[in-house]
Amino acid sequence: MFELNAVLERDSILVGNFPLSQLRLINDCQFVWFILVPQRDEITEIYQLCEEDRQQLMAESCLLAETLHDAFSADKLNVAALGNQVPQLHLHHVVRYTTDACWPGPIWGRLPAIYYTEAELANILQKVHSLLGDDLILPGTKQS
Repeated sequence: MFELNAVLERDSILVGNFPLSQLRLINDCQFVWFILVPQRDEITEIYQLCEEDRQQLMAESCLLAETLHDAFSADKLNVAALGNQVPQLHLHHVVRYTTDACWPGPIWGRLPAIYYTEAELANILQKVHSLLGDDLILPGTKQS
């Protein structure tokens, strides 16, 4: 049974589910920052996934990356699977701008998080749901 790491649960908001992964929004309004968490037990590295799951993860990641890049007019999109502090496999997808506070360096651990307001959260979730709604199972709905 899949169990989400407590740190990922604390720091992110469920957006919806792809066939393999949870799509989650990191609760930091300074960056457009999502993670994909494959719903598989005790996986810490991509190579540990079976071939079919690896292909599905890459398909989900590419769909998310292209959608975020285009929808948020990114200067650069950072995609990474670090896992140094949270070992459960998760892929970061971060929209970057040459004007952001950490550019050109990495964002991890550089600034304290600033949480989304209710209005900001509703706005970004609505935008992502409208862009990916056909590919996501939204929270509170059943898969058909």
